[in-house]
Amino acid sequence: MDQRLNFITLAVPDPAASRRFYVDGLGWQPVFDVEGEVVFFLMAPTVVLSLWRAEDFEAEVGALDHRPGTAPLTLAHNVPTPAGVDAVLDEAVAAGATVIGAAQDREWGGRSGYFADLDGYRWEVAYNPGPIGQQLMRAAGLLGKEPSG
Repeated sequence: MDQRLNFITLAVPDPAASRRFYVDGLGWQPVFDVEGEVVFFLMAPTVVLSLWRAEDFEAEVGALDHRPGTAPLTLAHNVPTPAGVDAVLDEAVAAGATVIGAAQDREWGGRSGYFADLDGYRWEVAYNPGPIGQQLMRAAGLLGKEPSG
């Protein structure tokens, strides 16, 4: 698995309120926006901050930990091919990770799966064929490369 972080996803209870904070309050510009569901902000050429509706987050990633001091978030490692998702999940498991969600094709056209590291932090491994996913892979110099993530 390459040493790379592409998405930081925050599970938010009210995406519209969170959007107002970042867009209207902080003046940030979204690069992807589905009203009431998800908003993406490009933070660096290869990093996106994603605000995702908490119930959708839980449906895909698993139950949120609502104890004080625990942040509902995932870190994501994007790969340039669908096969890369499976390869990176296998590599993480071999290193001691626990699969939280097996790799699967998603309704948005990509493929993703989730693992928890030794301390329980959840990582998404994703192939995103959309413009933002391709932009991240291009910026990382990974378009046209084969799996290993």
